[in-house]
Amino acid sequence: MDHRTPPGNIAPHIPAADWQRAHATGQPVVIVVNDTRTGIPWQRLLIPFAIAGAVVAGGWGLVACLCLLLDAAAHTATVIAGAAGPIGIGGITLKLARSKTT
Repeated sequence: MDHRTPPGNIAPHIPAADWQRAHATGQPVVIVVNDTRTGIPWQRLLIPFAIAGAVVAGGWGLVACLCLLLDAAAHTATVIAGAAGPIGIGGITLKLARSKTT
């Protein structure tokens, strides 16, 4: 690597006068990088939590749909049983629904 050419995109913050002085005297140019990224990388955590939230919301949607279908099936069975009246097999009569008396 040629250390005599000024860096292009590596360190554009070095003033030209300091670079020329270091180049003329043979002094090395020290580049200090402050890495202030301490903490939690939020993007790495946000994506799994978003996926988990979508799965939970979908699960609750499926449960709500199942409850709605079972409720509709129960009402349908009640209406059919009420319209059919008592069912008898071999002398045993089974009344599936109570009649409304007002």
